[in-house]
Amino acid sequence: MIPNDVATIEADPEDTERSGRPSRERSSPELPGNVEHVLCVEDDPDIRALVELALQSVGGLRVTSCASGIEALARLPEVRPDVVLLDVMMPEMDGLETFRRMATGDDAPPVIFMTAKVQPQEVRRYLGLGALGVIAKPFDPMTLAADIRRLCGCP
Repeated sequence: MIPNDVATIEADPEDTERSGRPSRERSSPELPGNVEHVLCVEDDPDIRALVELALQSVGGLRVTSCASGIEALARLPEVRPDVVLLDVMMPEMDGLETFRRMATGDDAPPVIFMTAKVQPQEVRRYLGLGALGVIAKPFDPMTLAADIRRLCGCP
C-alpha cells in the first residue's frame, strides 16, 4: 500500500515486472521541461475549481478546464497544453480511455493522472500506459503546481 504522505508518484525508468521485462506498454514519455499551461480534465466542479485556484493563484500557471474526457478531446487541438492533469474516474469516458485517445495524435501532450485510485497495481498500470506520474487525491493545493512541475522535469 502507498503511504498516506505520498502525494505524487513518478515513473521510474528502472521499474520492471517480476519477469524482468519493462512494465511500460509504451516508451517513457518525454518531459516537457517547462510548464506554463495545464489542461485540467475533472468532472467534479468543486475539485476543478480548487485545481484552477491552486494552479493559477498559487502556482502562477494558466489553466484550461474541461468537465469530461469528450470535451477535452474536442478542445485539445486548440488548447495545446504543456501537460494534462487527468482524472481517472469520470462518467461517459473515463480518464484511461481519454488518455488512450489523446495518445494517438502526433502532438500528444504528457499526462499526469490525478486520482484516489492509488493502489500499487493501479499506479503501475497508469505509469505503464505512459503517464508522467500520478497525483493522489486528496491533493495539497499549496503544492499542486510544484508537484506538476517536478513531474514534468522543471527546475
